[in-house]
Amino acid sequence: MSRRRTPGPKKKLALLLSAATVAGGGAFLMATTSNATPPAATTKSAADSTVCQGLATALGNNERFIEGQRANPDAQSAARIVNREAVIDQIRLQQDASGCTVGESAQGSQTAQPEQPAPSQPAAGDQDAGAGQASGEQVCNGSTVTLSGEDGAPAASSNQFPAGTKLKVTNLDNNKSTTVEVTSVSGSCVLLNNAAYEQVREAGKFVIRRAVIEKVG
Repeated sequence: MSRRRTPGPKKKLALLLSAATVAGGGAFLMATTSNATPPAATTKSAADSTVCQGLATALGNNERFIEGQRANPDAQSAARIVNREAVIDQIRLQQDASGCTVGESAQGSQTAQPEQPAPSQPAAGDQDAGAGQASGEQVCNGSTVTLSGEDGAPAASSNQFPAGTKLKVTNLDNNKSTTVEVTSVSGSCVLLNNAAYEQVREAGKFVIRRAVIEKVG
C-alpha cells in the first residue's frame, strides 16, 4: 500500500515563492496596463466649434491681408505684414489653448448671407457704444464680422472704405453697437480690432453672423 508523500519544509517554501512570483507578475501587468498613457484628445475643427470657426476666420482674414500687401506693396507694406504676422501667431496660440486645429484658416467674413433687417432698438441697460450716432447708409450686406486680433483703441480695417470712414456695427443677437473709424486695410468689408469687438461681442463667440453695418461718416 503506497503512502502519499507530503512536501518537506524546503519544498513548501519553493512552491510559495513560485506562486508569489506569478502573482507579482500579474499585478505588474495590471499596473502597467492601468498606467498606460491615455489616447491624446482630439482637436476640434471650425465645423465642430463656434470658437474654432471664429478663430479660423480671423486667421484667414489676416492671411488674406498679407497676401494682398505682398501682391500690391507700398511703402508701409513691410511694417503692416510684420504686424499681421504677430497677430497670426497670437491667433494660433488661441487656437491651441481652445483645443482647435492650430493653423486652420477660413475666410468666412466674405461668405454670402441673406440681407439683414435694420437693427431694433437696444433694451434699457444694454451697452450701445454707438448711441447718439445717426443711422447711415447700410453697407456690406450679408457680411459677418470678426476680429483682427490687433490691440489699441477701438478701430476697424476694411477692404472697401478708406481710412477715416466711420462705420457703425450692430450685433443683432444682443443689440449692442459700436461706431469706429477705419484706420487700415484688411481683407474684409469690416474687421474690428480687439477693443471694438469687445463692445459688441457675445461671450465666447469670435464671429458675429447677424450684423448690420452702416456708413455714418
